[in-house]
Amino acid sequence: MPAKDIFHTAVRKALDKDGWTITDDPLFLKLGRDKAYVDLGAEKLLTAQKGARKIAVEVKSFVGASEMHDLHEALGQYLTYQTMLEEIEPDRKLYLAVSEEIFNQVFTRDVGALLIERRNLSMIVFDDEAEVIIRWIL
Repeated sequence: MPAKDIFHTAVRKALDKDGWTITDDPLFLKLGRDKAYVDLGAEKLLTAQKGARKIAVEVKSFVGASEMHDLHEALGQYLTYQTMLEEIEPDRKLYLAVSEEIFNQVFTRDVGALLIERRNLSMIVFDDEAEVIIRWIL
């Protein structure tokens, strides 16, 4: 099983505060012979629609030596997990979770902003100290 990101617990608590039920920690994916683990699986009951909204969340801290390298790694995992989910759980939406600090450093400028816009990158921006969700990027 993969190691948990340093912000794993903060994101889990933030989702809980936002009304989500954690269903998987981690969420195991299997497509043919390939296996992967997304950090969290969660769902929220939607009473008006009489159903549930399901999400998968990959948490990234960007603590490596290079923000660009961390971005490459995060995007690679995101695309891989997104593709797998489209095949095996198409009703579950994938989100990349980053702290507000990382969002401001990486995703509000140049390449990061273009990735959100052109690749429809879905994100959760969280406050790692207060353990709350600040923003959903759908």
